[in-house]
Amino acid sequence: MEKEASLWDRYQKYLCNCPNIGLSLDISRLKFPETFFYSMEPAIQSAFSEMAELEKGGIANQDEERMVGHYWLRNSSLSPSNKIKIEIESTLEQILAFSSKIHCGAIKAQNDNLFKNILIIGIGGSALGPQFVADALTSSSDRMRTYFLDNTDPDGIDKVFAELGSAISQTLTLVISKSGSTKETRNGMLEAKSAYQLAGLDFSQHAVAITGANSELDRLAHAEGWLDRFPMWDWVGGRTSVTSAVGLLPSALQGIDIKSLLEGAKACDIETSKIVTNENPAAVMALMWHYATDGRGTKDMVMLPYKDRLLLFSRYLQQLIMESIGKELNRDGASVNQGLTVYGNKGSTDQHAYVQQLRDGVANFFVTFIEVLKDRDGSSLLVEDGIRSGDFLFGFFQGTRTALYENNRESMTLTINQVDAFTIGVLIALFERTVGYYASLININAYHQPGVEAGKKAAGAVISLQKSIVELLQKEQRNLTAEAISKLLGVPEKTEMVFAILRHLAANRDRGIIQENSEDIAKIKFRVT
Repeated sequence: MEKEASLWDRYQKYLCNCPNIGLSLDISRLKFPETFFYSMEPAIQSAFSEMAELEKGGIANQDEERMVGHYWLRNSSLSPSNKIKIEIESTLEQILAFSSKIHCGAIKAQNDNLFKNILIIGIGGSALGPQFVADALTSSSDRMRTYFLDNTDPDGIDKVFAELGSAISQTLTLVISKSGSTKETRNGMLEAKSAYQLAGLDFSQHAVAITGANSELDRLAHAEGWLDRFPMWDWVGGRTSVTSAVGLLPSALQGIDIKSLLEGAKACDIETSKIVTNENPAAVMALMWHYATDGRGTKDMVMLPYKDRLLLFSRYLQQLIMESIGKELNRDGASVNQGLTVYGNKGSTDQHAYVQQLRDGVANFFVTFIEVLKDRDGSSLLVEDGIRSGDFLFGFFQGTRTALYENNRESMTLTINQVDAFTIGVLIALFERTVGYYASLININAYHQPGVEAGKKAAGAVISLQKSIVELLQKEQRNLTAEAISKLLGVPEKTEMVFAILRHLAANRDRGIIQENSEDIAKIKFRVT
């Protein structure tokens, strides 16, 4: 009883309750000392100041000399210039007008077909945000059904077009790429164009671009006469773009109330701008991340939403948090190798998956539970005397939280009233702001991604090497080992990569490479057909 009483006292003392946004944050089951908030107060006040400067238009992405303005997207009055304010407002009007024309049939597909599906082609933030929102807010009253090409996997692309089948004639394709040169998105666009052509359709009569002004994609869409073009701005990063045209256009087309989503995000921005720490849920959560991981990412964050509609939230947060926080250098140029690993699925499914390890295995994590108070629209079936399915879900959530706590596994709980457009906007804004505060606390830049750029450059080098290998084999017209090819190319240190490229090419008949096997890998030879 004494333990339960102390938990109740701690719950009341530290609960961050935000009725204006229908959210509360319970941190009572994180075992920080009583002095923690006092000791961290100067650091979080500094984070508040840095955030205020960012919102005013300060340069936050130093690598590219860019502002970071995703907060302006849901409150254009915060914009640092009237030009940006007008761009935001006119884009929202353009989205609503275009969606309305699609829904009422004022804009139709080729052959006078009504559009019934949306195919979204993007990668990273250009797909994860829209996917999360689409899945969380889907309903039987959706105006259009949504599909995604979010990778350059040929088999995955085939799977999507097989699902569409003849319905491709009623499918509107959104191609999302700020630069227009992102390889995965470009490849998906080319594959889509081919699929439309095979169906006897003109891709341009089914295509919309969301891209930067005068980008490769923007120029292509203009030249080919696509249905419309929507802007992406250099002051909005991909992982924080879901309240821009990147997320709003797909949502509006699906039939989601995007004004309500934006209102939720705006309301949360106001709530999380408070400089009284214990009244600011983003500040409290950022401090808990710092406590739980020693400000060094020493523990993983497991997301456990007890709601099927929030299944994809952990995937969305993986990019938002890990791309923002995972940095080799801090803002002073010192090597720190920061990060915060995020994974999760949903409750109570996870109780039949990895909760066993969470309770009894290695204690290298803390949990963020998400509790949704409203079970469903309408009444629920009795599954036992006086008990409904949602009562079991609540019981499993509370049981898991208790079982973890009793075994010294720490957690916090976000409680929301329901899953609707407003609340999804709240959650998006909450975690965006938390990332910003936490980055300030650990002195890293949350708004650039040098590791991603390094990966793109490395991928480009592989493609360049592949072209050189094929050209050499076409010239030599004989069987050669990977080692012989790498020596002829003058790159003996890349023999392993040469072999990997050749093995991949040989596994696909349309590449024109034959592999002659041997038990000795070094003696396997390759030639052109």
